[in-house]
Amino acid sequence: MALEALTGHIEERELELEMRSSYIDYAMSVIVGRALPDVRDGLKPVHRRVLYGMHDLGLQPGRPYRKSATIVGEVMGKYHPHGDSAIYDTLVRMAQDFSLRYPLVDGQGNFGSIDEDSAAAMRYTEARLTRLATEMLRDIDSDTVDFGPNYDGSQREPLVLPSRFPNLLVNGASGIAVGMATNIPPHNLREVAGAVAAYIDNREIDLDGLMEHVKGPDFPGGGLMDPSGIRDAYQTGRGSVKVRARIHSEPLKGGKDALIVTELPFTVKKGGDGGFITKIASLVRDKKLDGISDLRDETDRTGMRVVIELKRGAVPNTVLANLFKKTQLQTSFGMNMVSLVDGVPRTLGLKDMIVHYVEHQRDVVTRRTQYKLRRAEARAHILEGLLIALDNLDAVIALIRGSSDPDVARDGLISEFELSREQAQAILDMRLQRLTALESDKIRAEHAELMELIGELRAILGDEDRVYGLVKDELVELVETHGDDRRTEFQHFGGDIDIEDTIAEEQMVISLTNTGYVKRLPVDSYRRQHRGGVGVTGMNLKEGDYIEHLHICSTHDFLLFFTNFGKVYRKKVYELPEGSRQARGSALVNLLPLREGEKVMAVIPTREFKENKYLVFATAQGQVKKTEFLEYNTPIKADGIIAIKIREGDELVGVQLTSGEDDLLLVSKSGHASRFHEDQARPMGRGTAGVRGMNVSQKDNRVLSLTVARDDSDLLVVTENGFGKRTAVSEYPIKNRGTKGVLTIKLTETKGGLAGALIVREHQELMFITENGMVQRTSAGGISKTGRATQGVTVMNVKDGDRISAVALVVEAATNGDGEGIGSEDAPEQPELEAGEAVEGDVESSEEADE
Repeated sequence: MALEALTGHIEERELELEMRSSYIDYAMSVIVGRALPDVRDGLKPVHRRVLYGMHDLGLQPGRPYRKSATIVGEVMGKYHPHGDSAIYDTLVRMAQDFSLRYPLVDGQGNFGSIDEDSAAAMRYTEARLTRLATEMLRDIDSDTVDFGPNYDGSQREPLVLPSRFPNLLVNGASGIAVGMATNIPPHNLREVAGAVAAYIDNREIDLDGLMEHVKGPDFPGGGLMDPSGIRDAYQTGRGSVKVRARIHSEPLKGGKDALIVTELPFTVKKGGDGGFITKIASLVRDKKLDGISDLRDETDRTGMRVVIELKRGAVPNTVLANLFKKTQLQTSFGMNMVSLVDGVPRTLGLKDMIVHYVEHQRDVVTRRTQYKLRRAEARAHILEGLLIALDNLDAVIALIRGSSDPDVARDGLISEFELSREQAQAILDMRLQRLTALESDKIRAEHAELMELIGELRAILGDEDRVYGLVKDELVELVETHGDDRRTEFQHFGGDIDIEDTIAEEQMVISLTNTGYVKRLPVDSYRRQHRGGVGVTGMNLKEGDYIEHLHICSTHDFLLFFTNFGKVYRKKVYELPEGSRQARGSALVNLLPLREGEKVMAVIPTREFKENKYLVFATAQGQVKKTEFLEYNTPIKADGIIAIKIREGDELVGVQLTSGEDDLLLVSKSGHASRFHEDQARPMGRGTAGVRGMNVSQKDNRVLSLTVARDDSDLLVVTENGFGKRTAVSEYPIKNRGTKGVLTIKLTETKGGLAGALIVREHQELMFITENGMVQRTSAGGISKTGRATQGVTVMNVKDGDRISAVALVVEAATNGDGEGIGSEDAPEQPELEAGEAVEGDVESSEEADE
């Protein structure tokens, strides 16, 4: 009977077809519903539901924590009908600062550790949203995203979050679906936001332009990463990068050394069965790793510190190479950037991901603006009805009093004053106190403000550029609050071979512009011209920018970058980006970790740090310091070392490499110059502040420039209001250091303070730049050459309210298309420069005192 009753419900199908269709349905369910993130908010459904559930519970930053069990129950009961352990694991991972670059959950209690310790049970831990997580949900109540029914139709949940920052790139994602997987590395929020802003400014920007901002992944635990392969991965969406632990060596007693591990590659555990400490101990015990005598974990609240003590006589580099080869201290991160685009899995490159994110934000801002417009128009509509009632107050009152019930009164208002039903109801609901003159004025003022807001909102919706501008501005504002510095440092690993061994040695021209763009170019690109040749167009610079430093050196030479903060950074020439003759180069901030307000004041190239050579420093407050060049032959950290101790309120203005027998010339804003022999300043240590080089104690006075005095050249001085002159350097007497100096130009209120001073030769060209961006280029030979105590002549007509802020030499090197100079045949040739020498005229610009 039972079988006969079921006969009508049995459908016969081929097993192959049933398995195929069922498997496809299952696979798509896993791909779309579990394993892959959405390109718009970078979240899988479970992550999205946890964040929205916490938002529903009001777990905002600053409010009390709630038990994790409460959150899990809320999410499971309303949105995610799966096991509670999966939800809690998701919550825990979003709270771990070693798993997410920017955690989205603020956890209280034991949420696990990098030692493979698991989190405490959900009944013990508590959580709430982080401040950055609220940016994922900001504006969600303003109809910015679509909602859909939950699993049983009793609730509605967001299909995507507004995600006001690019979470997919910033926090990355990983997951294994059916037949595919994703592994997207985390990135630095500040860098990604810079790339998003650059794309909004220029939709045609290429990958290289974006990579000026996004230099590569930035992992939560820091570490070192080889940049090789990053560009290909960003281009295709697939690739691999090598990541290493950050390790340095320290000497121990008894002539032994130790390797100190302070940062680990992403996803590598420190302790536990799967940790690298256990792995090293196992290798040493099995005699597969030699040279290690002890292993200690000295990690505390200040940070990670694992000490690998070496045997006496062990070579640290050899042991380190074996550690990288046999343990997780070096790993490869496989980049497979797959995410859902309109519900379909796609492999995306860096630009594709940014494009999709920006379009999502355009939709969010547009929908938010439309929502605000609807509310404003609805409110304005009500206020217009109230204003009509106030303008016809007696008639309205009489009509209402004469009506038998509210419905009659409402219909009467609609017919008598041509009001809508909503307006008529609002009049009936209006309290009597709003009939006063004060309340009437408030209604009129509110209506005027609403009309102004409506006009602004309509203008935004009518101008797509303004919508994109809001996306950019809001992201920039978010980054100012939540952005931080890069943790993962780039380093060319080069396998077992020194990277330098793989780079051909050749002569390079190194250029650095005033606004901070640097590049290198083979010296062959600048072939010799006869003097008087016209050259061709060189570097494409922005208006007002100019080449401030130009050097010729080898790819294997060092470059020392000295900044106004008194720090020095060191790079090999081959580490600088190579560009074409026309390209302006890459931003220096992408190569050096310069802080806000930090600017390179001098660049010194060298192959070796020779004896009997000195670096002389000068600060704005008149301090000078002389240090043996050999003192800078030391490993320099990526974030630089102290080159000179700078006192509060002071800054470095110049650095010169001297022979020990040179004269130095300091020029101050008050129009004085002090020339003294460098033996007046005894050599001092690297971290010292130096001695008094020039007396600039007068109010608003400061040193503008430091140069090596050459009697065959002239000192050019230019004032803020555009007066200047040349004076032979030989006219400046040699005196003791620490004096006020001798007068180099007579300053008056009309002329203003001194803006700049340079050592020049008659054939060189100059550039004057004002605070308002006006630029004038002129020949040094065209400026009068007079005595020291003269007033000078007008060199630039400076408008009222403006003043000269910088004076610089124009440094150029260009040829025509075939490399031959264009000029008179009997013109003498310019001499070639040797490697390591500065191109003639490489002098820092002098900036105004109060900048």
